[in-house]
Amino acid sequence: MASYELNAFDRRFQSISLVGAIEQVSPYTLNVGYWLRDPNQLILYPDLVASHPRLDFLWEKTCFEIFIGVQGEDYYREINLSPSQAWQAYQFEEYRYPETMPPQVAYDIELNQLKRTHYGLNVSLDLTEFMLAHKLKWSDLFIGLTAVLETSQAQQFYAMQHSGQNADFHNKRDWLHIF
Repeated sequence: MASYELNAFDRRFQSISLVGAIEQVSPYTLNVGYWLRDPNQLILYPDLVASHPRLDFLWEKTCFEIFIGVQGEDYYREINLSPSQAWQAYQFEEYRYPETMPPQVAYDIELNQLKRTHYGLNVSLDLTEFMLAHKLKWSDLFIGLTAVLETSQAQQFYAMQHSGQNADFHNKRDWLHIF
């Protein structure tokens, strides 16, 4: 298991710390955990929902995200995970394309488990269809972990790194995990 400290785009914001961990389990299962430290309880959480529905625009509130890139390819996937237990997966052909809102849903990634915990969020994703359809091995993939945290002070954007002038989770340079 590899872990990464996610950093706030606003470097002055030090009130919340966030760590993400990535683990490959079985041939096509990806587990990701997010551990939050919010001693002042600034984070605003959406209400819980039942049965893990696929919902759009989860990033408008507190939302954890996983970006899956493929070495040498333009296409990628974005998975949004809400502490409400709703989720969604999107497919892009290249950087932020197609530009439709909401983005085009990806049905080649499935949710095994999504659970809000006392320390953050855990998710298990089934990448079988995505990896088999594109003939991918784990070594072909690279991962970016991000989060939008709605707080009582302002919305904060966390990522493995921020290499641009703006918070841009679609910037593949900031997806640091390789297998």
